Amino acid sequence: MPEHLRALVFILVLAAMVFLMAARSACSIIDRAEFERQRNLWFILTLIAFLSHSFWVYAVVGGLLIHFTGRQEPNRMALFFFLLFLIPSAPAEIPGFGVINYVFTLTHIRLLELIILLPAYLALRRQADTLPFGRVWADRLLLIYLLLTFVLLFREPDSSFTNVMRGGFYLFIDIFLPYYVASRALRNLHEFKQAMLSFVLAAMVLAIIGLFEFAKHWLLYGALITSMGLEWDLSGYLGRAGLIRANATTGQAIALGYTMAVAIGFFLFLMDFIRIKSSNLVAGELVSAEVHCGICRLSGGLLLAGGLFAPLSRGPWLGAVALIIAFIATGRGAFRRLVVLGLAGLLLLPTLEFIPGGEKVIALLPFVGTVEKENVDYREKLLQNSLVVIGRHLLLGSPDALKEPEMEALRQGGGIIDLVNSYIGVALDSGLVGLSLFLGFFLTVLAGIRRGFRHLPGASRDGGGRATQDAKAEDRDGLRRLGRSLFATLTGILLIIFTVSSISVIPVIYWSVAGLGVAYGRMLRKAGGKGSQFS
Repeated sequence: MPEHLRALVFILVLAAMVFLMAARSACSIIDRAEFERQRNLWFILTLIAFLSHSFWVYAVVGGLLIHFTGRQEPNRMALFFFLLFLIPSAPAEIPGFGVINYVFTLTHIRLLELIILLPAYLALRRQADTLPFGRVWADRLLLIYLLLTFVLLFREPDSSFTNVMRGGFYLFIDIFLPYYVASRALRNLHEFKQAMLSFVLAAMVLAIIGLFEFAKHWLLYGALITSMGLEWDLSGYLGRAGLIRANATTGQAIALGYTMAVAIGFFLFLMDFIRIKSSNLVAGELVSAEVHCGICRLSGGLLLAGGLFAPLSRGPWLGAVALIIAFIATGRGAFRRLVVLGLAGLLLLPTLEFIPGGEKVIALLPFVGTVEKENVDYREKLLQNSLVVIGRHLLLGSPDALKEPEMEALRQGGGIIDLVNSYIGVALDSGLVGLSLFLGFFLTVLAGIRRGFRHLPGASRDGGGRATQDAKAEDRDGLRRLGRSLFATLTGILLIIFTVSSISVIPVIYWSVAGLGVAYGRMLRKAGGKGSQFS
């Protein structure tokens, strides 16, 4: 049996385990019909991808299926998130049939953007209650950044008309569409739950596949890329300390770790809504009620934590820690909880020395570990050399920045200069002007999220000082928890991308999360209007 078909068997079994485990919890947040529809679509599309033996067959057949399914899905962002990690996003060029070299490069992510997000964008534009683009500061900063990036395409060495138009098209579908749909399509708490749950469920499938790859030293999606007639420089086996680093469909271990960190940030919001029905005998009558499911929370959290560990990527580990700290710090009883977290961390390190395999874990940890310290040295040298080059082209960067002597000194054995820092990549391409717009956009979104949940009224309390459980109080608590989750997640993202370039799924996730942050602020402003329950 071909390797990709053997891998398919394991993928289907592992995914079925996750969906079976998560069904009860997920259906406490969304309708069972919605969960089953997305789950079934995931299985069918996976079968099409593995059995088609052609990316183009998958793109046509799978694309049509996604299109017709998407017409039944009111929450397009949820569908986009659920399918985002379905298969690797290896590139395939649409031929130009002799007129031009090629039309544009298609990937799985771009297929979803064109089939799911583009129709959603067109529909949102026609709705009278959709906020026009450019009305908030985040929109304006992003627009200026996109225009600057587009204009700078004209100075590229291969700046033909088709290349520039192709680059502008990529800016529209890869950056603008995810941000716009995420920032306009989600308008209430339930829609946020749907979208974030879809992301978490998809990430949980990645997590169990990543753990399998780590344990069995077998990358399950590697053979699929070849069977579909594609090549992808990102995909391949990487090791660390004698262990295989998992990457699942993301193509790179650090991209998988980044995805897991974002999923953990979303899970911190969702876990408060995971409930199961419980029946108790009260005064001789059987009374049913929904209660929190601690086992469901624990199992989901452990699975995502395992998925975070499997890639052995230290940047996402740091980002996840920063994310959790930010989430706790913005909640009630923050000081006490942070102290407990810090003490737990201090006690865990010496405990690891006495656990079988614990020494290997310590060796992998950032700052205290000894494994591949040369990677840290490379990142330091990259920062130092890049600052010299950025200083020469301070305002608008240079298209030939990588040809500078300082950057050539960083060229590795594989013949590449690994820009493992997204901020450096932006600054080299578009200078301090581009970097200021890029950072300013995300900091503006962060500030808007924080301002939103800090100005929500406190929970209602009874005469004994206990929080009441009325619907309005629960809604306010849910909105506050959502804001803390988005704030913490975006904080973690901004830290992680300091350690990795914007490859694979990384940029589409951070543009989408920024869009969720803008949608959150809009939702609160609308809810805080005159006569609102939150005014």
